[in-house]
Amino acid sequence: MAQDGPILDIRAAQPSFDESGMAPVPVDLRLMPGDCAVIECRDFTRATLFADLCSGMVALASGSVRFMGLDWMELGDRQLYALRGRIGRITRRGSWLDLFGTHQNIILQQLHHTTRPTGDVVADAMKLGMIFGFPGLPVTSPGRLSVSDLARAACVRAFLGRPDLLVLEDISDMLPPDATVAFLEAITAARDRGAAVMWFVRHAATWADYRPAVNVHLRLLDEGLFPVRGG
Repeated sequence: MAQDGPILDIRAAQPSFDESGMAPVPVDLRLMPGDCAVIECRDFTRATLFADLCSGMVALASGSVRFMGLDWMELGDRQLYALRGRIGRITRRGSWLDLFGTHQNIILQQLHHTTRPTGDVVADAMKLGMIFGFPGLPVTSPGRLSVSDLARAACVRAFLGRPDLLVLEDISDMLPPDATVAFLEAITAARDRGAAVMWFVRHAATWADYRPAVNVHLRLLDEGLFPVRGG
């Protein structure tokens, strides 16, 4: 189903400092279907907290964060789980469980947050795995994978399930060069079908090849979120 309004609509959202540790300054951001926002942020922790805010995981003192037209703060657990199943996310901290194989880690989000048949999820994950350079899906535990293979696995997990919003923290220092083209092509394919993208970067070189396709350019500082003009 096509989304007519904003995919993500943040209106004067002021995080609760006591609960999040984020600076209590209001933030505004609207992402429409097909938008790609590059957010410059050199602080990994700050980027993760802002990504959490967009995903309805940070308490607000005021304002609102809406995803697909729904206010995170007004939803019950079932609705929250279902809605988060429509977000693809790459986290700098990894969030891997060594109790399971990497293949199980990859598909777990889709199995938990959606009602898709397991076979369909596995088949899609296998296709994405090959796109990002795996011969299939790695079944060994995440702790036994190299840093670059964990970065590939993070991409597979994020793009799995045709998400409506992609929240991508910067793993450019981990992702091998042969997977970078696949990463950019996956972003473009997601945007072409109406997804919005929020891509955190630390250096201009990270997104230089994709710069002509980016339509929202912001900088995230402790003082808030600011548009970058030109350049």
